[in-house]
Amino acid sequence: MARYFDVHPENPQPRSIAQVVDLLRQDALIAYPTDSCYALGSRIDNHAGADRIRTIRHLDDKHHFTLVCADFAQLGQLVHLDNSAFRAIKAVTPGPYTFILPATPEVPRRLAHAKKRSVGVRIPDHPVAQAILRELGEPLLSSTLLMPGAEWPMVEGWQIKEELDLVLDAVVDAGDCGTEPTTVVDWTEGAPEVVRVGAGDPDRFS
Repeated sequence: MARYFDVHPENPQPRSIAQVVDLLRQDALIAYPTDSCYALGSRIDNHAGADRIRTIRHLDDKHHFTLVCADFAQLGQLVHLDNSAFRAIKAVTPGPYTFILPATPEVPRRLAHAKKRSVGVRIPDHPVAQAILRELGEPLLSSTLLMPGAEWPMVEGWQIKEELDLVLDAVVDAGDCGTEPTTVVDWTEGAPEVVRVGAGDPDRFS
């Protein structure tokens, strides 16, 4: 049964955030809010967490997870950025964008694209997600909480608790969340290519 944390969307209670992070450090899988929609998250080195996400969402081994960062300092440890990419990404983050970039050696091989050696990264603009990331002190392995066959992600924390109670360790409910996943921009070839239009304005990279 999943622990349930009802937190304020703008000023999350520090005690609740600390408890969520304690669970993450014990290899928990959580549902948490972001600036695009609710997501599933675990620590990067939690191998079972990645497998559990694949099971919940019916994903194959080729699915790319996103590494969610608190800030550019964390992001810069995971991916290589040239000057143009740095400036453009800095201008829209934190925000509802995921950027696919060449991975550094800090990224476990199992999480990077087998051929391109790339990985998706993002910095969310949501107080609860940011509070979790700051308290944890490291990026989260993450995936949009979009269930198999569903057109839209789940938008209410209580709904997630009700439907996924037996397969999650914690649900962080910050009220109604968005229904659009992030806009995904592939920057592995030296120039930005929008590969999925979502909550972020794609025209910034057209």
